[in-house]
Amino acid sequence: MTRAIITVVGKDTVGIIAKVCTYLADSQINILDISQTIVQDFFNMMMIVDMTKCNKSFDKVSTELGGIGSDMGVQVKCQLEDIFDKMHRI
Repeated sequence: MTRAIITVVGKDTVGIIAKVCTYLADSQINILDISQTIVQDFFNMMMIVDMTKCNKSFDKVSTELGGIGSDMGVQVKCQLEDIFDKMHRI
């Protein structure tokens, strides 16, 4: 299984979850776990996804998600799980 971590951070606005999840579904990326929080006007979401059946390269997915975020005024980051784990190891 190829797992990735997707984070979305920025000012809350209508449709953030819908746009990101629609993109993932269209790209055959399965959401394994999702957590989202809104603190005052700030939106924060973290997803663990399975990219095994995705028909696009990881770099393309990361770039396209970044573009979706930019269009909405939020920051969307996508990292492979292995790299994320190594970066956040204590």
